[in-house]
Amino acid sequence: MPTMHDVARRANVSLSTVSYAINGTRPISEETRRRIFAAMKELGYQPHALARGLASKRSRILALLFPTSERGLGNTDLEFIIGAAEAARELGYHLVLWTSDVNDVVELRQLIQQGLVDGVVLMEVHLHDKRIEYLRGIDFPFSVIGRCADVAALPYTDIDFEQTVREAVIHLIQLGHTDIGFFNYAREVFEAGYGPAVRVAQAFERITQEMGVHGVTCFCHASAQAGYVAFNALIDEHPEITAIAVMNERSVPGILQAIDDRGWCVPEDISLISLVSSRQVTEMSMPPLTTLAPPAAELGRLGVELLVQQLDGRPVSIAQTLLPCQLVLGESTGARRQRLHEPSASPQ
Repeated sequence: MPTMHDVARRANVSLSTVSYAINGTRPISEETRRRIFAAMKELGYQPHALARGLASKRSRILALLFPTSERGLGNTDLEFIIGAAEAARELGYHLVLWTSDVNDVVELRQLIQQGLVDGVVLMEVHLHDKRIEYLRGIDFPFSVIGRCADVAALPYTDIDFEQTVREAVIHLIQLGHTDIGFFNYAREVFEAGYGPAVRVAQAFERITQEMGVHGVTCFCHASAQAGYVAFNALIDEHPEITAIAVMNERSVPGILQAIDDRGWCVPEDISLISLVSSRQVTEMSMPPLTTLAPPAAELGRLGVELLVQQLDGRPVSIAQTLLPCQLVLGESTGARRQRLHEPSASPQ
């Protein structure tokens, strides 16, 4: 079984330097830290978690605060979580998933007061987020995957929603679509100030107006049945729509079923593009969806690195950053064409 002495020899450092790297009791250079953890990984060395905690007065545990709302956790969400977990492990930390409600500051306070974690990474961020207000007030280490309204001195990484929507709309316009629907999350999610829902809605309205196309927004709960009902309501009221951008990926199966029940085909009769959905999710649809795939694993990793930089007393080098989604062409978007069948009322 490898020991700290083995790690020190492999990394060509002193035993005390290995201890400092593991316990965080003294600052060491980033290059030395990386060399030590690379040696630990090569040797398969696992430091004793309890001993580390006693020596450093730190748990070496981070919490990822990811509230499980109505929509729960999907494959795209899991990519964020896995990216964060892998980054934590590489940096010598454990990561726990904490699913308390976004407004449950009491549970967050208990988590911190019990000394269970050294810092937290927040997700599912709202424009006015009580968790951020609380953490700022007690000066507890945290980072954010997302953004609130007040980003002054806020260490965050997030999706560039403006660019994401712009690429989606441009893609559809280039295919000849001038009447575009947009499926957001449920109205109550939007009105609660959930950051992605608000930012994408604002971007869609602004960009469609800027580009001179007709855009219609509708709200939809996170379920196939809600997608089925919302699609029929949208098309009954706006039969001119020939393309739809969907932010709420859990509604997609219902949308596809509603399209099929009308005797329509994708993309011949209507094009469909998913926003902020992973490739794995869209590949499971029939036909495979065109998507703006988020850099989920990268955002998860950056969120953890932002936090660990604070915990280690190092300058935060990536304090605020936006990452674009990538357009991945599937088989669900195509050139606008005259439908073979005139739009009919929704099936009874």
